[in-house]
Amino acid sequence: MVIVTELLKALEKVDGLRPSVPEPARSWISWDVDALAVDVEDGLVCVRVVATRLPLALAEAGAALKSVLLGTQWEKAVVRIVVTDVDKRALDHLNES
Repeated sequence: MVIVTELLKALEKVDGLRPSVPEPARSWISWDVDALAVDVEDGLVCVRVVATRLPLALAEAGAALKSVLLGTQWEKAVVRIVVTDVDKRALDHLNES
């Protein structure tokens, strides 16, 4: 689905977030597994992400995703960003002394 590809491109531009997909799937699925992180329905666009940096850039991500939806049938859809995990690197600054 083209809209999923465009949403993933927008998410790529947001520092500190990446699509949340099962890591083992990356090794044996030949197509873009990042698409598994996006669900598009009539009234809802849900994107699952992993935080790779804190603080979370959810407002920036929401704006980027909504800009992709402008002028499409999903323009009025609710955009839900679900943080499924926090990468260990996002917490590394806590160990700095």
